[in-house]
Amino acid sequence: MATAVLYTPEVLGLAIELAACPLTDDLPLRGEARSKSCGSTITLGLALDDAGRIARVGLRSQACAIGQASAAIFARAASGTSGADIVRVRGEVADWLAGEGGLPEWPGFATIAAARDYPARHGAVMLPWDAAVKALSAV
Repeated sequence: MATAVLYTPEVLGLAIELAACPLTDDLPLRGEARSKSCGSTITLGLALDDAGRIARVGLRSQACAIGQASAAIFARAASGTSGADIVRVRGEVADWLAGEGGLPEWPGFATIAAARDYPARHGAVMLPWDAAVKALSAV
């Protein structure tokens, strides 16, 4: 089985997008996550709307390009989602990485699909999902 190319121009381009989602003090919900396999970290802040859906996302990432790309993919589509949506997709991501399911139903996720072939990057893929679940657990 051939291994897919991990660091494509699209993946590297996603890492740049995080500048559009700064972690600011006015985001009341916070979650942090760390990858045990590579040491990458993320701090994620969320603000919810009156219906309890995500209205804004802020991120501070000290992660590899895959972790940053995963965070950017999360941030692109998180607005309007519920806590239940995030928990469901987090489970889909974990199952997919374990080879037990199809590609998660989240816009743009296919961009980092090659990461599945690199177990050392699985923790980095999970960073935004894990941090968001922690942030939402305070609600």
